[in-house]
Amino acid sequence: MSPAMLPWSFLIFTLLWQAAMLLDRLWLRPRRLERALRAQGLPGRPYRPFTSDAPVKNQQSPMPLGCHDIVPYVVPLLHGAGRTSVSWNGPVPTVTIVDAQLTREVMFGKSGHFEKLPRTRVLSRLLTNGLPRHEGEKWVKHRKILGRAFHLEKLKLMLPAFSSSCQELLTRWTESLASNLEGWCEVDVCPEFLILAADTISRTAFGSSYLEGRRILALQSEQVDRIKASGKMIFIPGYMSLPTKNNRRMREINNEIESVLEGIIAKKMHAMQEGESTECDLLSLMLEPNMGKTDGNGRSTAGMTIEDVMEECKMCYLASTETPPTLLAWTMILLSMHPEWQERAREEVLGLFGKNRPEYAGFSGLRTVTMILYEVLRLYPPAIAFHRKTYNETELGGITYPAGVVIEMPLLLIHHDPNIWGADVHEFRPDRFAEGISKASNDPSAFLPFGWGPRICIGQNFVQFEAKMAVCMILQHFEFELAPTYTHAPHNKKILRPMHGAQIKLRALV
Repeated sequence: MSPAMLPWSFLIFTLLWQAAMLLDRLWLRPRRLERALRAQGLPGRPYRPFTSDAPVKNQQSPMPLGCHDIVPYVVPLLHGAGRTSVSWNGPVPTVTIVDAQLTREVMFGKSGHFEKLPRTRVLSRLLTNGLPRHEGEKWVKHRKILGRAFHLEKLKLMLPAFSSSCQELLTRWTESLASNLEGWCEVDVCPEFLILAADTISRTAFGSSYLEGRRILALQSEQVDRIKASGKMIFIPGYMSLPTKNNRRMREINNEIESVLEGIIAKKMHAMQEGESTECDLLSLMLEPNMGKTDGNGRSTAGMTIEDVMEECKMCYLASTETPPTLLAWTMILLSMHPEWQERAREEVLGLFGKNRPEYAGFSGLRTVTMILYEVLRLYPPAIAFHRKTYNETELGGITYPAGVVIEMPLLLIHHDPNIWGADVHEFRPDRFAEGISKASNDPSAFLPFGWGPRICIGQNFVQFEAKMAVCMILQHFEFELAPTYTHAPHNKKILRPMHGAQIKLRALV
């Protein structure tokens, strides 16, 4: 072969190799996986190249007020699909299992067989590369450090920050009422609770630097919108490296967030070296291990790198603006639909605290408020499904799954399963939790709003503290009902939210 032909030969070989890889990815591998699953009797749709079983969009007509049978409305594709079935997301088979015990086994008892779904690394890095993205020793190390920050004893010290943020919310609402001669005002509580969550995590994460923290949240909000828009595009290798307007802006946002965080962290470390307490905010607790042992080069041997601390800060901010605002919005909606429970909760709160700010000593007596929050999380869980991918061939529930199969665990279906919760599964009945979570259903592992196993949400106590503080202070000062403009339309957009907002009528209590 002449030297002039070598480049052409290399090009032809590369094109043939890429074509073979594409053929394997789009046809041969999916067909192998499909045959393996079909041979074991799993029902579902056959594989078709270049198509997906895309979720059916939410219906346009609203649900009746007071109706909580939301599964057919939110996930019509899964409704009636059977307890185990196969669907397709492009060339990747997804097996849906509606079984609480199998879900627990996937999330807790099959370590090494399942992994979290891989994401586009560049997009993930532009948002956060914190604890949920880590595996192995790095995950263990970060989980241990963050576990201290979210420990119950540490969260107690953050209650003043929780109440200060809630007080600002109540002040805004009181001012709105003062300007309304009719004695009531209408508020869409969804954006209000987003502001509350942003203010709370800013105070508890950064302490005295919480105003700078608000800037980070504003930037992250824009980043999330841009990443969502990019995620809807057809994936083209190398596209994120192109200098498009959107790509440049996403990198500018990431650089500005990291610049703000670097400044906050530098000031915090200086303050800690000067003797500032390390007990009052999450950032201090994350940095505390860095203030101890170092290696020969001066690097911390016990703590996280500054880059890791920044990523965990991003993660805390992102998580704080998802679950808490949604939980509080649905709580006010359901208490408006069921005023008898609103009154029971108010009597409990006033009996424990009067009109004084709630304190931790009284939280253990919040039985009714706790039952209400649990029932809201059961009927309207923030995340409606968990996903894992088989890393190795593994057996689950009598079925052998080859590597490369996505296991979907639809939390919403488990929480609305009459075989688990009884014939009144779609009714708002907080008293089902009167004897705790373990006695609320015939399967103690069926209540999974924060996940299960080692990967259970590390911030669940933080979320519940924040929610209890907000609910208590709102009940102390206001009574509320649904506004005529409210439309009951649960909508799954990563988080289960009210599609058209949560319009509530507020009246001040005398």
